[in-house]
Amino acid sequence: MTLRIGIVGFGARSALWREVVHPGNDAVIAAVWDPAERAQRSVAEELPDATIATSLDDLLASGIDAVMVLSPDFTHAEVAIAALRAGVPVFCEKPLAITAEDADRVLETARETGTRLYVGHNMRHLPVVRLMRDIIRSGRIGEVKAIWCRHFVGNGGDFYFKDWHADRTKSTGLLLQKGAHDLDVIHWLADSRSETVVGMGGLTVYGDITDRRDRSEERMGEWISHENWPPKSLTGLNPVVDVEDVSMMLMQLENGVYASYQQCHYTPDYWRNYTVIGTEGRIENFGDGEGGVVKVWTTRGDYVEADEIIPIPPAEGGHGGADSALVAEFLRFVREGGATETSPVAARDAVAAGEAATISLRTDGRSISIPAVSPDIQQYFELQS
Repeated sequence: MTLRIGIVGFGARSALWREVVHPGNDAVIAAVWDPAERAQRSVAEELPDATIATSLDDLLASGIDAVMVLSPDFTHAEVAIAALRAGVPVFCEKPLAITAEDADRVLETARETGTRLYVGHNMRHLPVVRLMRDIIRSGRIGEVKAIWCRHFVGNGGDFYFKDWHADRTKSTGLLLQKGAHDLDVIHWLADSRSETVVGMGGLTVYGDITDRRDRSEERMGEWISHENWPPKSLTGLNPVVDVEDVSMMLMQLENGVYASYQQCHYTPDYWRNYTVIGTEGRIENFGDGEGGVVKVWTTRGDYVEADEIIPIPPAEGGHGGADSALVAEFLRFVREGGATETSPVAARDAVAAGEAATISLRTDGRSISIPAVSPDIQQYFELQS
């Protein structure tokens, strides 16, 4: 059966439609809803056979088999809840919501309605992350005890400070918005969730730039450039800029693993570096895509070359092939249900950790405890998989 897929929001992540219609998926984009005229023109150009819905209700009543929620983060919860209540399976782009409270509302609605919910944490399909998880599972570094992640966001000024991302009322902050990916990966590699967090950070560069303008009628491709350097030379920032451009957090996970995450939005380079330390060794990635490697140390000594150097597998498509694998898994989930690599509960846990760390860094840096989801929610999603 050819799946008829709807899309809400035709902006930065709208390119996922190409993964939907990839040969072998047996799926089409049947309808799109985005109230922006610019987006509607793009839909007409890129998807001439798709219906342009006049409202969310119109889209959900159009006979689609599932909907992909690709709209801005602050809309995710309400759109996903409406679709779940309409009985339409949901793909919700990460983060699931911009507060833990709203994420919990989405999970509860999925449980109440029984409608399938899938969250777009594509990094669980990223080759470097899967390689590191496979090494951990092999037992070569023993029992995981610590995980460190440094995220050098070289395009941060263009990506996150020229539109709604820079406004904390619409994103909460970049520890949540950008960090949700890495927090989910840390939790996945450790097989646990953050139980206690502490945050620290500030707006250290982009807050000093006074050249601001409304870019709501523009798209990122129109303003992003590697020529926008150094960071303080950027122009046309969002009228509101009140999220941190450098931030970090410490985490104690429920299973006793300790973790840290650091994020900077004005580095010259753009990549993620993970270090995982176990009772019998450690692993670290150098580069996070094709051409990079993961090194494995299991021999004691002063500085020594790694015992193993494993190339990161090549992959085709967006985000190192992760987007195509993500969408293919979602379409299979719509058709058949069953286990998936991504997890709605884990997506909520990433939101909760990012939000709590943001509260910590904006107050007095105190330690904040994060409650787990309720037992009935946990059981529902475990049984669903």
